Amino acid sequence: MFKKMTLLFTLVLLVLSFGLPVAAQDNVLVMARAADTTGLDPHTQTAFASFRLLELIYEPLVNLAPDLSVIPALAESWAFNDDATQLTLNLRQGVTFHDGSAFTAEDVVATFTRILDEATGAAARANYLSIASIDTPDDYTVVFNLSQPDVPLLAALATTNAAIANKEDIESGAIATVANGTGPFKLDNWTPEETTTLSANAEWWGEGPNIDGIEIRIIPDETSILAALRAGTIDFALLNDPLVATLLTDDATVTLNRVPAVAYHVLQLRSTAPDSPLVELGVRQAISCAIDRQEVLDTASLGEGSVTGPLTMAAFALDPNELFCYEKNLDQARQLMADAGYADGFTMTVIAANAEPPTALSEAQSIQAQLAEIGITVEIESLELSVYVDRWLAGDFEAAIALNGGRPDPYTMYARYWQTSGNLNNTAGYIDSTLDELMAAGRAETDPAARYEIFAQFQRHLAEMAPWVWLYTGYEYTAQQSYVEGFVPYPTDSLISLAQVSLNR
Repeated sequence: MFKKMTLLFTLVLLVLSFGLPVAAQDNVLVMARAADTTGLDPHTQTAFASFRLLELIYEPLVNLAPDLSVIPALAESWAFNDDATQLTLNLRQGVTFHDGSAFTAEDVVATFTRILDEATGAAARANYLSIASIDTPDDYTVVFNLSQPDVPLLAALATTNAAIANKEDIESGAIATVANGTGPFKLDNWTPEETTTLSANAEWWGEGPNIDGIEIRIIPDETSILAALRAGTIDFALLNDPLVATLLTDDATVTLNRVPAVAYHVLQLRSTAPDSPLVELGVRQAISCAIDRQEVLDTASLGEGSVTGPLTMAAFALDPNELFCYEKNLDQARQLMADAGYADGFTMTVIAANAEPPTALSEAQSIQAQLAEIGITVEIESLELSVYVDRWLAGDFEAAIALNGGRPDPYTMYARYWQTSGNLNNTAGYIDSTLDELMAAGRAETDPAARYEIFAQFQRHLAEMAPWVWLYTGYEYTAQQSYVEGFVPYPTDSLISLAQVSLNR
């Protein structure tokens, strides 16, 4: 009798934790992830967890394919003029927002007016500063008039941070609280840190959705997500922790999707932090020389990834061996510390989010142990994701463990950090005239070979100045039941292909 009661109690706990078996969910995809969105405003969000929700609800003018090429979204076609100082986009007709209102060029104007308004705090504002004015010859044509040639602008539009919002929502301020996009799914309910429910947008212009909706469950412990997958109580999961994801490598029932990421793990050093020794170039260089990046990768991610320099896209990435002090050299590090006046070391505080990425604390601890060898005492401050994001955006830290997004173009990847006008320059905590000039040159250059050389110099300069210590790139992991069909993994971790998923239970 006691054993029967114990078994019943265990089953009740499983239901409370993971929900009912997914077979009872009909044509709704039940998905689990560890971190929840931190807000609903697509233009101001920076957390990966926010993008993974908002990209299902909102759409930009163009999108990225799995190979990172630019493809149509709300714009069906586009063309630059000869000197790349004007970009004309032809909009998709017959599209409606989730509230039923029509999508037109006026919504594009309202969106980019808001993004360019410094008071908005738009995360990707720096990528669009060349837009001097916007013309709308008709309801379905938008012309961006540029103050200078801006070759990367098209790729810069392919982000949730440039998603097109309803003009009325922008004017009323509802964009901050009401998710009213044109995308394949509508937001029905969001209970922070618990569940989010989405329903299919039957009026979506694309092919799909093939499911009735998505139920997203927040399960902070990824080992519990793994257990739910194996128990069959969820259909699909996002996995960020390689220590958990790799347990599915040879699983007979659950499929693991694994694709190299363009996002990068990095130790950010703010040389503008008040009274910090990081103001000294020699100190930052010493930190770079003292860290064995492969050791961080092996410790935190089981070696699942590759040591990287600043640029992670294949077309521009340099061999890390070409960069300053990418091989651990303690003698050089100690000499640099002594020359900077810190032979006896100092104490440095590093912030790390406890959910995104799940490897952050392990990365911080590896760095902590390694920097102790040159007299630097690292104090680790572990923060809830929302608190971390607020601190990070405000530049309220001395050093930070971060996982930052990669992009197909170097300019759109880094304009917000490494330009004087960059809206996250305070977060980056460093700028110099060389970086500013190289970014401007790379933005205007139209010759591919010349652009490559510009951004090769850019990478070498960043590594030598060591404002950050780039660590490694990993993999993007998702997992699914065998009956989930049609999902395509992206190197950006995008979930937009969920619109084409079918459930063949």
